[in-house]
Amino acid sequence: MLGKDLRKLKGRRLVDFRGKNIGFVFQQYNLLPALTAAENAAVPLLIAGVRRNTAVARAKAILESVGLGDRVNSLPSQLSGGQQQRVAIARALVHEPKLLVCDEPTAALDAHSGHTVMELLRNVAVQPGRAVIVVTHDNRVFEFGDRIIHMTDGRIERVETPALEGVRT
Repeated sequence: MLGKDLRKLKGRRLVDFRGKNIGFVFQQYNLLPALTAAENAAVPLLIAGVRRNTAVARAKAILESVGLGDRVNSLPSQLSGGQQQRVAIARALVHEPKLLVCDEPTAALDAHSGHTVMELLRNVAVQPGRAVIVVTHDNRVFEFGDRIIHMTDGRIERVETPALEGVRT
């Protein structure tokens, strides 16, 4: 992955590689209850050693991009499920990972917020050297995919490549 044989990376080197290159949006958010939205979104930067002021400022900017600019100082308990999901997305994006893996990123969002989030994820995916993987049951997400892999019981049923002239394989 990204020119590295991950089987050869051990311990701290593997942790560092993952922390730098992979962002993950959890279905259950996994926000820290004692931290504000901005602090939760800043966690990957803080772990990477970015100064707190810089990390929180970057987190606030990404929260603004997911429509939460007015909620940066709110605790998770003060946010709706959809707002918590957008904080989780901001946390996954804040360190600009090469690979973003999303587990049901629109599950707690209304149609408008879900569309906004998917546009944001699509904008990430089309940047050079970046990729987004979305695992979902929400067929509204399909319009954003370059490749759709349908699975049942862990087995691939079919692959669609709608971006390639509507070809379905």
